[in-house]
Amino acid sequence: MTLSAQTKVGPAGLISDLQSLGLRLEDNEVGVTGRRGGAGPSDHKAVSLAGRTVMIPIATVSACESPFVASRPDANGISEIRRNGVVVSHIEFPRQPRFYDLQTTEGIPYSQIATLHSSDVLATTLLQSCIRYGNRNTSCQFCAIGQSLAAGKTILRKTPEQLAEVAKAAVELDNVKHMVMTTGTPNLTDRGAALLCESAEAVKAVVDLPIQGQCEPPDDDIWFERMKAAGIASLGMHLEAITPEVRARIMPGKAVVVLERYMDAFDAAVAVFGRGQVSTYILAGLGDTPDVILSVSEQLITKGVYPFVVPFVPITGTPLENHPAPTPAFMAQILPQLGAMLKKANLLSHDMKAGCAKCGACSALASYEV
Repeated sequence: MTLSAQTKVGPAGLISDLQSLGLRLEDNEVGVTGRRGGAGPSDHKAVSLAGRTVMIPIATVSACESPFVASRPDANGISEIRRNGVVVSHIEFPRQPRFYDLQTTEGIPYSQIATLHSSDVLATTLLQSCIRYGNRNTSCQFCAIGQSLAAGKTILRKTPEQLAEVAKAAVELDNVKHMVMTTGTPNLTDRGAALLCESAEAVKAVVDLPIQGQCEPPDDDIWFERMKAAGIASLGMHLEAITPEVRARIMPGKAVVVLERYMDAFDAAVAVFGRGQVSTYILAGLGDTPDVILSVSEQLITKGVYPFVVPFVPITGTPLENHPAPTPAFMAQILPQLGAMLKKANLLSHDMKAGCAKCGACSALASYEV
């Protein structure tokens, strides 16, 4: 499928193209900046497109060469998107959230404790470090968790009290609808589940905000019940890559937790959180074929786990910064089929209580569920 053919299929195809190829900003002096470094969608910018908020790469190598260009926003904040000089759509850049203007009594800006993802999702990395990050022989080659810390944009450890304070403000000032708590892996036992428990409990004590926790599979399945009891509504355990050779090459330390353990953990987690409330991130473009991604996604759907397939976006400063993002044609081999599978199984992103799959901004997948 050619690029021009795919972009004619509608908003889903355009979103997929933009997320693979990125977006150049015609005028970089208009205050339109994205997230750089850290966890989650880095080197991206949230934009409103075709009635959805989506994350588009703007600060990657591929984005610098993208055929898509966004014009300077007009007085209403609307920009034209042109592909090779032809206007294909319009986007709007969301305003900065109000809670970013606040700080704790210790003088820590709220934005260093949690950030706004998409338009209504509060996200935080509880521990801005990982036992594997400092050693490239064990670290995930795509990870930039230490970059925002080194740049002074965040703090190492967010306390439960700080998180509760920021979450309450984000709900009251910016109408945040749900929250994502992820963490660098602090140990090889609970793998961050204990941090999630104490943090979620503190937030739920002050504001009724659905929370997704994200961690590697803990060593004991009892942690799923503990996280649920602490107030976590949905759980993400992210595979990122699937086949053993890709996992060993891309994330040599994390690959020690074998795929079979993930599958067992998914079963145990679904038994606690419920069908459709457990998800996993799969990064397309790291070496797994479309057939492999679809095959494993089918297994996950049968288990009641939502496979959130996202195009890999290389982050500046990581070992994979020059790794190519998947082409639109590659994503077109996955997303329409996967969307149809999810629809047939009635395992839909909007039914998830909280989390990345519910937000859906980092992938066009939700557009294919309808």
